[in-house]
Amino acid sequence: MSLRTLPSRLETLSRLSKPRAILPPAFRTYQFIRPYVAGGPRIDPSSQKIKVWPFVFIFFGGTGAYVYMVKARANAEMPAINPPADNPQLSAPAKDTPTFSPTSVSVIFVLGGPGAGKGTQCANLVRDYGFKHLSAGDLLRQEQDRPDSQFGSMIKEYITNGEIVPMEVTVQLLENAMTDCIKEREKGAEGSRFLIDGFPRKMDQALKFEESVCPSQFILFFDCPEDVMQERLINRGKTSGRSDDNAESIKKRFRTFIETSMPVVDYFEKEGKVVKVEATKGPDEIYEEVKKRMGERGFEMVR
Repeated sequence: MSLRTLPSRLETLSRLSKPRAILPPAFRTYQFIRPYVAGGPRIDPSSQKIKVWPFVFIFFGGTGAYVYMVKARANAEMPAINPPADNPQLSAPAKDTPTFSPTSVSVIFVLGGPGAGKGTQCANLVRDYGFKHLSAGDLLRQEQDRPDSQFGSMIKEYITNGEIVPMEVTVQLLENAMTDCIKEREKGAEGSRFLIDGFPRKMDQALKFEESVCPSQFILFFDCPEDVMQERLINRGKTSGRSDDNAESIKKRFRTFIETSMPVVDYFEKEGKVVKVEATKGPDEIYEEVKKRMGERGFEMVR
């Protein structure tokens, strides 16, 4: 090799010694198709707008279907719930009007805390005014002690705990007793005036009785402080033999009367249907006040 040809040989070797870049297949393919792509139409990304109307259709269509479903459920009739089987001894047929008319039958509710002296004053009114005395408590105790009563054990539990017996039982017992008295009156006995002692104990009792049995004339309310009533009940418990004349039951009865019966008195008082008598004095003095208040309401003594 001559010196003159050496530079050209070195240049050739230099080119041959440089490593060749090996393109990956994807790139080579890209290079192959590049002329076709480059020659085609270009798409401007800004011109591709999202179509909104399908989403609007789905939203309003779904909302409308939901509203329709809710309204359909609201308008659907609920299946009737069968009431519990009625007791043949205490049940009464449904009626649109009260059993007795207030023009022919007089009903006076007698209320007061336990030990207020209701029973004593009712006995005086029976003697002098011809009333028939019905004690809700006595009727419940009689039903409790009746051998074949389905409600005996339940009534006993309520009374012992100082709680109020379910309205349906008490109202039906009173209606049955009044019906028996009316039948006796037809035979010549007196029975168109009723004192219902210890009733109504709750608002639902009052409303149910006046709606289905007979509207009352008024409530005769014996107002007496708790300490006086408690002393009377403890003394009575020594000889009465009543299961609720004990210290524990007395406290429960006081609480029940304040919480449930006083709202009844307040309601009737707003209606102008309460005759209030202070019951802290002796029985005779209290009765004198009772006679005075009865005369103011148009009731005269018959004996």
